[in-house]
Amino acid sequence: MTSPDEDGGVADDVRIPFDGGELEGRLTLPSGALGIVVFAHGSGSSRHSPRNRAVADSLHRSALGTLLLDLLTDDEAADRARVFDIDLLAKRLVAATTWLGRDPDVGGLPVGYFGASTGAAAALSAAAALPDLSAVVSRGGRPDLAVASLASVRCPTLLIVGGADLEVLRLNELAAAQLRCEHETQVVPGATHLFEEPGTLDAVARLAEAWFVDAFTNDTPRVGG
Repeated sequence: MTSPDEDGGVADDVRIPFDGGELEGRLTLPSGALGIVVFAHGSGSSRHSPRNRAVADSLHRSALGTLLLDLLTDDEAADRARVFDIDLLAKRLVAATTWLGRDPDVGGLPVGYFGASTGAAAALSAAAALPDLSAVVSRGGRPDLAVASLASVRCPTLLIVGGADLEVLRLNELAAAQLRCEHETQVVPGATHLFEEPGTLDAVARLAEAWFVDAFTNDTPRVGG
């Protein structure tokens, strides 16, 4: 179903084919979109995640398109082994990115990933396999689950961590030391793992927005271009 968004763009419910099935998603293209941010949700979450939808809404206001999608089918999501299968999730992200590159309305736009929790590990693993990806942003991510891929990530990578999420902060600091690409770690004071404290998710959205706008407007590669 296609519907207009508040900025004069369009939003579509989409189905993305992969080996043996389809992934469900929501593709939003603001008017004059600078690029597309593909969201990789964490375990136990989906494309309906209120936190990621809030970040996506903020990105739309800066002319950033988004693809919110489920990386697993409903049956697969009930299998805990699949939920933590980072290689499988990364392959699905690559499939979604390839699909975007073939879309006549989207192909040629730069593409970045926004990953949360385990979804951040999938985003980093997929980024290592895609030399033309433009940027990665991790929110409360588990980059330690993608340790074998970190040194191969080429695109600018932003790690956003809550200041009160101490164990995940430690894991992100260790992971950052293994990245060879342009990267930063931003700590949101007082935030716990889900960024539920007042103002903390807004801080995430501002940081992500600035990172993607910079990456998409600075002679960045184009997936499918």
